Amino acid sequence: MRPGSEPLARHGDVGLLILRIVVGARLVAGTLDNVTSWARMEEFAGFLGTNGFPFPLPGAVVSAWAQFAGGTLLALGLCTRPAAALLAVNFAAALAIAHRADTFEGAFPALVILAAAVLFALGGPGRWSLDAAWAARRGAARKRAAAS
Repeated sequence: MRPGSEPLARHGDVGLLILRIVVGARLVAGTLDNVTSWARMEEFAGFLGTNGFPFPLPGAVVSAWAQFAGGTLLALGLCTRPAAALLAVNFAAALAIAHRADTFEGAFPALVILAAAVLFALGGPGRWSLDAAWAARRGAARKRAAAS
């Protein structure tokens, strides 16, 4: 570690919290219309169909709900690793299907969400999450049980 970087390194979990909330909020906001309106879901299915997705309506439903639920879980830091893994698969597919002919700039939002999903799937949510709070609570309960 470089001299002087220790104070910043101690707060890395704050950065993870901010990234989780921003990415999660974007996913929820971007899919809320699809999960609350069947007409919007059908529009999304039409988009997938024109981009060559073989089963556009089931794909739209699965993708929209995966993004909505995954974004909610990510923002909360709850079931973070499995939610992030699901989002990584979803966005890898989105890049291969919907963004394959896109420019780097056009695909950039999906690339950033994919990168964040991989980060959280591999590295976890950080200290400021429901996952971490529940892990600490389980650890304390195990210590009490072992001491009894």
